[in-house]
Amino acid sequence: MKVLAFSDVHGDHSLIRKHVETAKKENVDLVIIAGDFSVLDQAPQNLIGPFKAIGKKVLVVHGNHESETTLEFLSESYKVGNLNKYAVEYDGVGFFGAGGASIGPFMTPEKVIFERIKNGHKYVSKAKKKIMVTHSHPSGSLMEQFSNIVPGSESVRRAIEQFHPDIVVCGHVHEAQGIEEKIGNTRVINVSKVGKIFDI
Repeated sequence: MKVLAFSDVHGDHSLIRKHVETAKKENVDLVIIAGDFSVLDQAPQNLIGPFKAIGKKVLVVHGNHESETTLEFLSESYKVGNLNKYAVEYDGVGFFGAGGASIGPFMTPEKVIFERIKNGHKYVSKAKKKIMVTHSHPSGSLMEQFSNIVPGSESVRRAIEQFHPDIVVCGHVHEAQGIEEKIGNTRVINVSKVGKIFDI
């Protein structure tokens, strides 16, 4: 399974068009949008439709710059997977996670982030591979050291240590875009606005 993941485009239409072209050119199977796709809850009109138009599956979580209501509206309107409250499995690969962050215009408490990850995980716990999608990056990570104002999430870190996903896709701290690291046996990828293609 070939995946394109990105986050933090903050309504930038040119970036979104670039990701659509990449998804088409690289013939990815799945697109993951890991939050902060809007500017203060104003979701761009071309965020999901162009990916659906070229036949791509899409999974999404919200960031700290959009509300859960906006996420739910988009997921229901375009019939795409909302990993903030649900989990999905494709070809033996389970996807689960949670959106939001503990800072920003639309704050999500750490306790809520962990409970949503935990709830999603129970539906995919037996999957051959597990991919966790969050907006926040984990605390105690290399990524966290790239910013003094964007802390990592203790809930994301706890979930990695408890549920052992094969891959974590996150964003949130722009300065760490493209950074990859390992926490235990888990590969953690900060996809940010530049995006990342990887195989599962």
